[in-house]
Amino acid sequence: MRSIIDFWTGFKLLPSAWLLLVQLLILILSVYTSGSRSYQILTWSLGVFALLMIAKVIRQTPTFTILGLTFVIGAFLLSLLMLMGFSSVTLQVFTHLFEAAAYFCAAYGLIRYMFEDRYLTKDELFAAGAVFTLIAWGFAFLYSVCQLLVPQSFQNPNHIADYQSWLDLLFISFSLQSATGLSDLIPISPAARVLAMLQMFCGVMYFALIVSRMIALQYIDIKPKS
Repeated sequence: MRSIIDFWTGFKLLPSAWLLLVQLLILILSVYTSGSRSYQILTWSLGVFALLMIAKVIRQTPTFTILGLTFVIGAFLLSLLMLMGFSSVTLQVFTHLFEAAAYFCAAYGLIRYMFEDRYLTKDELFAAGAVFTLIAWGFAFLYSVCQLLVPQSFQNPNHIADYQSWLDLLFISFSLQSATGLSDLIPISPAARVLAMLQMFCGVMYFALIVSRMIALQYIDIKPKS
């Protein structure tokens, strides 16, 4: 009983850390491409847990609105339909749109949360990492929507196909956002290139605003008292 109480207390104090941890677990599971039912249920469960973390993050920030919860609930219900075997293109498009909206809403909420505080806390350090991954995941969902609506939106010399894998889309998302440019995936359709440019801009602004904000908060925390 004591361990459950400690777990719940830690969850309430550091929701951003738990959200970041769940995303990292999903990323690690992406290494495995098993199509078994148990694997699908496991990845779906972690995805739902991430949505619950997002709902928690949204609730403790000024972005706790009906719109934000609608994105989370919609993403949950639509992903459940996909798990049950419904896989039409329209369903996939709406599922990924709701998921992208939920992730972007959570990222916006965490940014507001970090900018409203005057001192650097442990949760804000985890929030800085969570914001980066939330934006990267959100754009990966948008890339998936893009290639569903416009096949062959991305070119991969190592994998010639109309649709690229989720891991490839997530890889190019992280590559563009971090400005490393390591991905062998190339956006070739106009819609994919516009999304790529928007993510490049978000990546630059993330380092310019969020990182500088963290440094400023750390300076305020350690500066001598007058």
